[in-house]
Amino acid sequence: MTDVLEKLGFLAGASRFRRISDKLYIDGDKMYKEAGVDFKSSWFSVYYILAKTQEPQTIMGITCQIAFSHITVKNIIKELDKESLIDIIPNPNDKRSKLISLSKKGRVLLKQLEPMWLSCSIALKNILTSGHPDITNILKRIDKEIYVNPLNARVTNLNQNRISVLDYNPKLKKYFYKLAGPWLMSLSSGVLEEDDLFILHNPDTAYIQEGGFLFFAKYQNEIVGCVALKRLDEFSFEFAQLFINPQYRNLGIATKLIERCVSRCKENDARQLWLQSTLSMPQAHRLYFKFGFEERVVPLQMTFLK
Repeated sequence: MTDVLEKLGFLAGASRFRRISDKLYIDGDKMYKEAGVDFKSSWFSVYYILAKTQEPQTIMGITCQIAFSHITVKNIIKELDKESLIDIIPNPNDKRSKLISLSKKGRVLLKQLEPMWLSCSIALKNILTSGHPDITNILKRIDKEIYVNPLNARVTNLNQNRISVLDYNPKLKKYFYKLAGPWLMSLSSGVLEEDDLFILHNPDTAYIQEGGFLFFAKYQNEIVGCVALKRLDEFSFEFAQLFINPQYRNLGIATKLIERCVSRCKENDARQLWLQSTLSMPQAHRLYFKFGFEERVVPLQMTFLK
């Protein structure tokens, strides 16, 4: 049978997410049924909140914690109540709402569910990371994007400025010198050492042939940033040579390049990603700390700031 969604590409994005979600819910229900447990996958998020919080919850409180729609949470609560898995009492502080907590039956069921959830978590990790080892962060970024800048807003403004990150290809080679050269020359009074000149004119040889990577940022059809990911050893990389055209700073371009580097490290099973920065760049330091970098003594492969 022909998979129409396969041919639609990005246009079928939401449909493919729905298909994956539906399949996981169906298989999850089969898992519970085969284990003889009367539970539905669609109940998990609401049930988990009730199981892991000490105080009774309101529907609005649950909705805020899991970011589901109010009607979705309300319907799940009705189903849980029908199965006598929850207790619902009036809220003494707000007559418009109810307080919800797990019932005694719900607590007993929790003891059966917890070991199943542990096994399910391992199985889901194997499924999801088969698509990409950094899938949880990718989904997190997608989730954030559709709230910060919703689909309908993007469609109404098709000319919206966009940033894309490109892997190296020979046509991009010249931009490495254009972006990195002026900054390095300003630090060295206009005179560069031979090693620096070689790297600027031959970034492919300096980084890619040594097992590293090069990425370029494209904004409004113009190459405005670049970064090098230098391989230190089998499991370590150095984040080096991040340059953004001064005219295009504060647009999130550096963040996009760093995200690509982190993602590529995970794709290569890297255990460490190092970087060196000068004390004269506090804004850059804040960005690096935001990504979880910590101050450490550099390894021998990074004796000098590059």
